[in-house]
Amino acid sequence: MILGIDPGTRKCGFAVIEGLGKAPVDLGIARLEDFGSRLATLLHEHAIDRAAIGCGTNAETIVALVRERGVPYVLVDERETTLQARARFFADHPPRGWRRLMPRGMLLPDRPIDDYAALLIAERYLRIGS
Repeated sequence: MILGIDPGTRKCGFAVIEGLGKAPVDLGIARLEDFGSRLATLLHEHAIDRAAIGCGTNAETIVALVRERGVPYVLVDERETTLQARARFFADHPPRGWRRLMPRGMLLPDRPIDDYAALLIAERYLRIGS
């Protein structure tokens, strides 16, 4: 299993996947200061083979936490994952009511989508890095 991580300034998205084309096993967002304990829980609950970490903001902090727990990791280019995550979010959660009439490019998700960015980072690693 691959743990995708989208590190940010205040929060960190994560996604556990078994392979391309499969639904995520675990998906969520944790505050940056709580991510160490969330990482420990994820490692306990899932047989994580490798962490794919977005190489953007706060990547060094997350790398240190992952390395501390002895998990092999790789840094993955996370360019455009936020934009792609928005499209993936709306594919999974289509707008309803009057929002469905608006062009998708004008819609904003009703919640943070760092978990979807982490999912895309994990999938990107599986496509080009493994």
